[in-house]
Amino acid sequence: MKRSNLLIGFYLVLIFASGVTVGVFGTHLYMARSVIAKAPPKPSPEEFRREYVNEMQTRLNLTPEQMTKFNQVLDETGSKVHAERERHNQDMKSIREEHVNRVRALLTDAQLPAYEQLRKEREERAKKNQPRK
Repeated sequence: MKRSNLLIGFYLVLIFASGVTVGVFGTHLYMARSVIAKAPPKPSPEEFRREYVNEMQTRLNLTPEQMTKFNQVLDETGSKVHAERERHNQDMKSIREEHVNRVRALLTDAQLPAYEQLRKEREERAKKNQPRK
């Protein structure tokens, strides 16, 4: 009877140990970091244009005259987009300035320094988090 009790105890310890082992390996596999693939960097505007022009020329078999006109269209469109982006940036800047002025008008003289500090910290954080161009 003693021998069977020892054998049962041994099997129980063995089952417990195997459960712990499986748990450890399972947790390790579950918690393992997956490989993070980095996206290829975005091409610069010049590279993008060169690839676009090349693709248009090769796939559509554009003539030299068509290529000249196509490049003119790209130049004119780029100028319009740049001008619109500048106008938009100016509009957004004036909206932000109006917002700041209205908030300042709400605050007491004691609150203004804390507000200016808060604005400074937020601007630094925004610059830090801005994607590099």
